[in-house]
Amino acid sequence: MEDIFAQQLKNLGTDYVDYYLLHILNTKFYNGLDGKGGVVKNCHLFEHAQKWKEEGKIKHIGFSFHDSPEVLDQILTEHPEVEFVQIIINYFDWESYFIASRRCYEVIRRHGKKVVIMEPVKGGVLAQIPETAEKKLRSIQPEMSPAVWALRFAGSMEEVIAVLFGMSTLEQVKDNVKNLKDFVPLTEDDKNMLLTMAKEQKATGPEGTGDFSEYESLTYHGISVTAILDTYNSAMVQPNPLFSGEMNYLANKLLAGGVTDIKQEFPKEVVTFHGEDITEQVEKAWNFLVEHAFVM
Repeated sequence: MEDIFAQQLKNLGTDYVDYYLLHILNTKFYNGLDGKGGVVKNCHLFEHAQKWKEEGKIKHIGFSFHDSPEVLDQILTEHPEVEFVQIIINYFDWESYFIASRRCYEVIRRHGKKVVIMEPVKGGVLAQIPETAEKKLRSIQPEMSPAVWALRFAGSMEEVIAVLFGMSTLEQVKDNVKNLKDFVPLTEDDKNMLLTMAKEQKATGPEGTGDFSEYESLTYHGISVTAILDTYNSAMVQPNPLFSGEMNYLANKLLAGGVTDIKQEFPKEVVTFHGEDITEQVEKAWNFLVEHAFVM
């Protein structure tokens, strides 16, 4: 680890790093496939980072995170030396079952840590919202693009160090700088409007709804049926379903459910409390996620 860090400093041309983060912490990398410790624990990555901080080579320790609020709480409880966490926050994923922006944000704040936000425009998805939704936003702020609305939602969170987002044209850079130069947080009414728009967009998906809470207690392959249908539906309303970030959370959910082999046999039938057989519906969503997601 010492050689790797020394090479990183050399590549950067500096003798210290202001904000140093461990990348993509999740169940697999932290707890391991067998629950006995992943690479983070086995290689003592936090201990190394703390040592480098004591030597003045790191100013602030953090990590980027892609997993459940429960795993996030575990890591922050076991490592109070962490000062910031980088997570996905946008209004589309605020109530997502897999990404869980709101719940992860609340865990970070409860531990008194700072926040770095990634994917505030969800990889460009929130820059290309349905026409009716864009017209509604333009009627309120004619000069403000949908992307800027998304950035303002993310930037309105408390204790945010930075909001990270990509721009592919000079026009996008100018638009974002102009609208964010003198930043004004969104009102609660504005935030709620965006959250309602996200629900309406999800309701246009193949499942015909954005609310799957009635299936919360049902599981399929050890994962909540609600989470499976919500994730599949959310992916399918995006311009490129195969590129949606939700699906890369599937492996973490499997591990949390005690599943380490995707090929093992599971009960197929899924029946609701009302006696409705939704096996075919759930299996279709599941097969799509497994086919296109990073699983194990």
